[in-house]
Amino acid sequence: MVAALAVITTVGAGCQAGNQDGNTNANANVPTQGKVLDLSNRGLTSVDMNIFGRAELTELNLSYNNLTGALPSQVGQLKNLQVLNLSYNKFTGVPAEVGQLKKLLVLDLSNNQLTGLPYELGNLSQLETLNVSGNDYSRADLEKIRSTLPNTRIIE
Repeated sequence: MVAALAVITTVGAGCQAGNQDGNTNANANVPTQGKVLDLSNRGLTSVDMNIFGRAELTELNLSYNNLTGALPSQVGQLKNLQVLNLSYNKFTGVPAEVGQLKKLLVLDLSNNQLTGLPYELGNLSQLETLNVSGNDYSRADLEKIRSTLPNTRIIE
């Protein structure tokens, strides 16, 4: 009974349902309302593309999952996003489209597998905090970005 309630609660909370092998279903049951979407610590291996149609989102938390590759470029459609937390995944890339998120205040890319950072991060003029710690990114990339974001706190 408790296990059944946990599954109902988890799926109802908008995560991707896992099968008995521990793999996640690519078709997540994502809530369709609200400005904050917290899908952290759900064991996700892919991002439900419907999330990127949620223009009202101000906060997206995908931290502590098993997301790999690059974040989809459709992230640039989330024009009202203020907080984007991608920490503790296995991302290897960040798309240039992140630079279109003009209202972004906090971008947490920490503890991934990033080897480069897009120069377009320098377009985020409202950015207060950029966390890139725990990655093996190019110092040259970060210095170029830093030069265009003098008021941003950068955590290395």
